[in-house]
Amino acid sequence: MKILLVDDHAVVRQGYASLLRALLPEVQVSEACDGEQALAQVQLEIPSLIIMDIGLPGISGLETLRRLRQRLPQIRVLFFSMHDELPLVRQALEAGALGYLTKTSAPEVLLEAVKRTLAGHAYIEQNLATHLACNLTQDGRLDPRLQNMTPRELEIFVMLAKGIPSRQIAEKLCISSKTVSNNLTLLKSKLQVSSQAELVHLAIDTGVLRLGLESA
Repeated sequence: MKILLVDDHAVVRQGYASLLRALLPEVQVSEACDGEQALAQVQLEIPSLIIMDIGLPGISGLETLRRLRQRLPQIRVLFFSMHDELPLVRQALEAGALGYLTKTSAPEVLLEAVKRTLAGHAYIEQNLATHLACNLTQDGRLDPRLQNMTPRELEIFVMLAKGIPSRQIAEKLCISSKTVSNNLTLLKSKLQVSSQAELVHLAIDTGVLRLGLESA
């Protein structure tokens, strides 16, 4: 497998290239300094995955992705950026990005994102995924069945639907496992579901998971 890393800062690019080679010794990593160079390299050889900064000089990361997908609709692109603004993340997903995470992510998060996107699965950094889901209520785009949920309930709903164990949810949210269990009971009652499986189906049916919010 081959990964193309696209970033305009040489030190940053080379640092992450070295990190990827250390984490994934079986994967070949090549580099490009901007969108133009990335497009040229892809013409010569199609990588298994492109990890690209969204704020590139000249042709932006978003525009580079759009041009890539015009030629190669199935190209896999993971955005890796300092920018965590939700409108930008949405634009990336709508343009066809398979994943999005920030450069503040720990190496193990980057590794998980790369493995997931290489396998063709969506990966959104946990905090971004949760914020995206909760922010839907502000845009009036949340399914009516979820409109009465509080931001915290929606946050737990998303994490439970993704199969994250209650203990991990408790750790992430700094609450007790009992509080998570109580919220699950309340959620089932509020959403009129009787099992975890029905909760997952509801998350898919309402579009929460289908929007690419299924991170780790």
